[in-house]
Formats: sequence, C-alpha cells, structure tokens
Amino acid sequence: MLSQLHIRNFAIVDRLDLDFNANLSILTGETGTGKSILIDALGLVLGDRADSDMVRHGSTRAEICATFELHDAEQAAMWLHTNELDDNGNNSECQLRRTITKEGRAKAYINGRPTTLQMMRELGEQLVDIHGQHEHQSLVKRDEQRRLLDHYADHKPLTEEVETTFRQWQKISREFATLNEAARSRDQQMTLLRHQSAELRALNLTTSSLQKLEDEHKRLANAGQLISTYQSALTTLDDDEHAIAAKLQQISTQLQPLQDSDKQLATVIEMIDGAAIQIGEATHELRQQLDTLALDPQRLNEVDQQLSDIHDAARKHRVRPKELPDHYQTLCDELASLDNADATLGQLEKEIEAKAAQYQKLASKLRKGRRSAAKKLNKLVSENMHKLGMPGGELEITIIPREDDKFTVHGAEQIEFLIKTNPNQTAKALSKVASGGELSRISLAIQVITSQQDGIPTLIFDEVDVGIGGRVAEIVGQKLRELGTSRQVLCVTHLPQVAALGHHHLQVQKQLSAKHVETQVQALDETARSEEIARMLGGIEITEQTRAHANEMIMKAQQQP
Repeated sequence: MLSQLHIRNFAIVDRLDLDFNANLSILTGETGTGKSILIDALGLVLGDRADSDMVRHGSTRAEICATFELHDAEQAAMWLHTNELDDNGNNSECQLRRTITKEGRAKAYINGRPTTLQMMRELGEQLVDIHGQHEHQSLVKRDEQRRLLDHYADHKPLTEEVETTFRQWQKISREFATLNEAARSRDQQMTLLRHQSAELRALNLTTSSLQKLEDEHKRLANAGQLISTYQSALTTLDDDEHAIAAKLQQISTQLQPLQDSDKQLATVIEMIDGAAIQIGEATHELRQQLDTLALDPQRLNEVDQQLSDIHDAARKHRVRPKELPDHYQTLCDELASLDNADATLGQLEKEIEAKAAQYQKLASKLRKGRRSAAKKLNKLVSENMHKLGMPGGELEITIIPREDDKFTVHGAEQIEFLIKTNPNQTAKALSKVASGGELSRISLAIQVITSQQDGIPTLIFDEVDVGIGGRVAEIVGQKLRELGTSRQVLCVTHLPQVAALGHHHLQVQKQLSAKHVETQVQALDETARSEEIARMLGGIEITEQTRAHANEMIMKAQQQP
C-alpha cells in the first residue's frame, strides 16, 4: 500500500508531505484547491509522461517521491527482485522517485537507482490502479470494453500468447505472399539472372585478377619508355667504364692499403663495399625486368579490350569495376533462391498452417474464457446497477465471432457491452442508451467489481461519482468502504454521502498570499471532519442543523463494516 507521498515544487504545491493509512481515505476540498494535482503527482511516479509546465512557477525542478509497503504486493516485490531493484534484499517497502526540470528533462528512480520510464510504469501498474473522473467516457469504446472483460477474467497471459502467435502467423504469411508474388514473374526473372550471371562469369574476374590486368596494361602501354629508361640506368650503373659500380670498386681498392694508417677507414670501406653490393643487386633486378619487357601491341590490344569489357559491364550493372565479383555472387545467390522458391513456399505454407492451428486453439480458449467471464460480469454489474439507482438496468456483454473467423491481434471475436436501463427495453449499445450520469454509475459498478479481481493493493478513484447524488451517492460510498476493507482505497469526492463513509479524511486547501498560491493537505480529526462534511452539505452558510446532519451521517457510517 501507499504509505507516504512527498511533493516538491509541483504545479501549485510548494512542499507537501503526506502519510496514508489502510482502508478508505477520503480527499475533499473546494473546487480548484488542487485535489486532482495530488493524483497527477502520484501518476508521475507511476510512469506517466512528464511536462515542464508541471514545475512550480519560479522553481528549477519538481520532485515527487512515493513510498510503498510491500506486505500486500507480492507480485511487485517479486518484480523488484527479478529486476535487481529491491533495496539490498529488503522487500518490505520500495520507493519511487521522479524529478522534472523547468527545461523538461525528467529522471526516474526506483529505490534510489536510475531506471527507465517503462520499468517505472511496469512496477507502478502492480502497485496502484487509478480510475479517473472521465474514465466512464472511454467505456463506450469497444477496445476499452474488451480490456475490461479480459481484466476481470484475468486473461493477461492468454491474451499476450494470442497476440504473440498472431504476430508470428502474420509475419510468415507476409513472407509467403511476397515470395509467391515474386514466383509469378520468376521464369522471366530467372532468364534475366542467368543471362547477367553468364556475362559476368565469362569475364572470369576476381578482385586480384582485375588488379593484375590494370598493372599489365600500364606496363604494356609504357613499355617503350620503360625499356629506354632501364637501358640508360644499366649503362650508368654497370655497363660503362665510368659506371657507378666500377667507380665504387676503384675507390675501395685505393682505400684498402691505407687502413693501417687510419683505423677509421675500415668503416668507410665497409659502407662503400655495401653500396657496391646494393648496386650489383639493383643492376641484376633491372636486367631481369628488362628481359621481361617487350613491345607487344597485340597483347596491349587484348588487355585493353578486356578492361573495356569490364568497365562496360560495371556501367551496365551500375556498380564499380572492383565490385563486379561480389555482384556476380549476389546474382548467383538470387538465382539459387529462385531455384529453391518452390521448396521454400511449401515450407512456409506448412508453417502458416501450423501457426494458424495454434492461433485458433488459443483463440478458442480465449473465447470460451470470455463467455464464462461475461456471464458472471453481467450478473454482478447488473446487481450493482440496481443498487446504484437503476432498478431495471442490465448489462449484456455480446461476444460475436468475426466473419470467417478472421484473425486479429485480440482474438477472433467482437466484444460489445449492451445495456438496458428499463426492464422492457431491448439491449442497445452504451453510446446510444446511457446518459452521462448513467454512464458514470455503470462505470463505477464495473470498476468496483473488476478492481476486486486483481492483486493491486492500492485503488484510487478520482471523482468517479460525478453526476450522482442522494441515496445513490450513499450506496456508492458504501461500495467504496466495502472495497476499503480488503484494499487501500483513496477517493477524491465532492459528495458528503461518500465522504462520511471514509475510514480516514484528508482535506485539501488552497492558501493565498501576496506572493504565491499554495496547496496544503491536513488529516481531519472528528471535529474537523464533521465541519468539513457540514461545509459540503450546506455550502456558504453552515447552520447547527447542517452540523447535526453531518454528525448523523458520520455516526451512521461508523456502523458500516
């Protein structure tokens, strides 16, 4: 359950520290005092999206921190342990914290550790269930009606399995359709691929062979210049009486006898002899290169043509010449894939049939569960509608298989809530029958029942009793009080009949000063509570008779379980 809520610089709240109790706690106050702001603040630490407008004017950062006791939230405690976010193995409580800067940057923390908004939302869904004051408006939507029925039936694992299987069936079906469509033009495509791959195969091209051709072309194209230059270099190095090799040998011979006179000459002679050896090796290499060179116009033309064919092929296939070998392999792979298309189509068809059978089995199980849950929910909601001032009202949940059992992500049927507001009426869609007040009561009847089905320890009702009053309002209060015996319930209300039935009472006030507006909350003792309910009953002028009526309502409420 929620035990503490700390709010700093949020909306019109400067600083607020609240302690909460078990059972039913009532929050009341004049319109505009900030009751729903508290719910909004709590929503932020449960994973709602943040906005910079939420930061109090003049402040740089808003902060909300909520502490929860986990003795009644085993599922949340297990989630914290699984995600290694429990407080050093302490599963007795957890803390959720959210900060928002005026620039719009928001951070989330679980037990003091930074976390993602998604993880905060996952944990929040297991700790608190908030029913907003306008929630009844979504009740007319079929998606919300399906969600409520599945929530009541505890179908979450089954609906997730149905969705996963549907996505898998859909993916395989798309692959099959794409391949089958391609197969229609397969023969024409295969003919083209065979022609293109044969063209490239004839080039007998690899990355290394292309480089060798380009190198050979350069040598052949420049053969005359290379031969002339090589011959001139050889003459200078070794083929002349003034050649470098002969000169080096002569110098070495002249220096040899002088080594006794100058010991330093040994190093010089060694370097000259080394240079002579290098010159000799270079001369030998040049002679070999010269022997391989020849003016060969015919071979030059052949290589030139080969390179021209390669560049033409590259332009034709819209790739660079060096990419042709990889492109050739791609064409071969596509050809092989088309060759195997029949086998692949056959395999995909089998997979589609298997996945469809799996989906139908799950969808059938889901439909059976929905029908069973619908009967129970019809009965319970109808009984609550009678108690909430709709004596002839009945809920009738229809579950109609889709045409041709069409697969969808949510199952193979359509779900719609139909309603009777009088005994002799034909059941019709909610949007065509119920007024705003009736919708509010029907929504509350459903919320009270479905909230009892899950293990969420804290339930919050934010003015869900709008549009009702009198005896019906008292019954609403009794329902909420009954719910508060097994759960922690927080209810924001303007109805004294509901407020009188709370186990605890918190009053929200707006403090005005010359500089700013501030929201404050205080727990009411018996005297203050009586005065607050008298205010709710009497308005501007509170008489002794009004106070007596308030005391009577509170005393009567204390007799409730």
